[in-house]
Amino acid sequence: MKWLWVLGLVALSECLVKIPLMKIKSMRENLRESQVLKDYLEKYPRSRAHVLLEQRRNPAVTYEPMRNYLDLVYIGIISIGTPPQEFRVVLDTGSSVLWVPSIYCSSPACAHHKAFNPLRSSTFLVSGRPVNVAYGSGEMSGFLAYDTVKIGDLTVVAQAFGLSLEEPGIFMEYAVFDGILGLGYPNLGLQGIAPVFDNLWLQGLIPQNLFAFYLSSKDEKGSMLMLGGVDPSYYHGELHWVPVSKPSYWQLAVDSISMNGEIIACDGGCQGIMDTGTSLLTGPRSSILHIQNLIGAKASGDGEYFLKCDTINTLPDIVFTIGSVTYPVPASAYIRKDRSHNCRSNFEEGMDDPSDPEMWVLGDVFLRLYFTVFDRANNRIGLAPAA
Repeated sequence: MKWLWVLGLVALSECLVKIPLMKIKSMRENLRESQVLKDYLEKYPRSRAHVLLEQRRNPAVTYEPMRNYLDLVYIGIISIGTPPQEFRVVLDTGSSVLWVPSIYCSSPACAHHKAFNPLRSSTFLVSGRPVNVAYGSGEMSGFLAYDTVKIGDLTVVAQAFGLSLEEPGIFMEYAVFDGILGLGYPNLGLQGIAPVFDNLWLQGLIPQNLFAFYLSSKDEKGSMLMLGGVDPSYYHGELHWVPVSKPSYWQLAVDSISMNGEIIACDGGCQGIMDTGTSLLTGPRSSILHIQNLIGAKASGDGEYFLKCDTINTLPDIVFTIGSVTYPVPASAYIRKDRSHNCRSNFEEGMDDPSDPEMWVLGDVFLRLYFTVFDRANNRIGLAPAA
């Protein structure tokens, strides 16, 4: 049976579509180099999304609360319309909406990015439905439209997407990407609207109802999104499957988080979100502060935590146990060295979530180490050491 499974994976790898991803400089790095990171973090606290929703709640508008997008780093190229107009988008498992700037957007941020022109597309249809996407660092407001969307060699017809009219604040001005393509579950996005990945499956464009990410830790190129299958050459050993505990985000149960055999967080279990749209490892404030203390990280004025760089060679692994399988994260992964040879912790306090105060987000720090399969057909996540 094992050989049949391997042969099945090989067969599927011949049918899948691979989307090259680019590793780019994060928003945090852009803001730091522009010397506005401290002011930005003070102006846009992590709980801002909840504030926006309370202030602007409107039954005529669809809202999508999101996390803080400060650390997005992996993007892909898609095109919208006929003839195609190209955009650089974050392929994000932590949201479900596709949106890009429009030529009608009046915000300064839109002047710095590619904007979709409906007048140049023969397949464009407008719905007039308002869209308001609120996230931890600001918001996008605009309207819903339909058009042909091409990702890799796959073409989705009549795909719903948002076009921005306003992108207030400085967040998008510093972004290297134009928009965001969400790969989360439909109930995380716009009511009654099928996300891009759902339409890939519904329109018969992919052989299996799943996708997978390989995030390279070395070069700007080499990272890959796989649609409709799995290429075993991108991981070592066997995939270990874990059920999705709440089909909205790609959420699963975490058994514990330990160091040197001692539990240091998530004692008794907690929840974790596998999120390509978050760069760091985020968790509850008390747990994160405890970990920062254990690894000797000291708070700086801009809200980040610094360490001595030589600790990369001496600190132990921090181990995430998921489905009774251990997933070590070495110090070389949870500590990052910038171009100035300063070292910072890759652990960060997450956004406040009163409904689940023990929520963790396993972002790119974790996903670079572990090849991840997002299986919609069986509501499960597969993990294996990345090749």
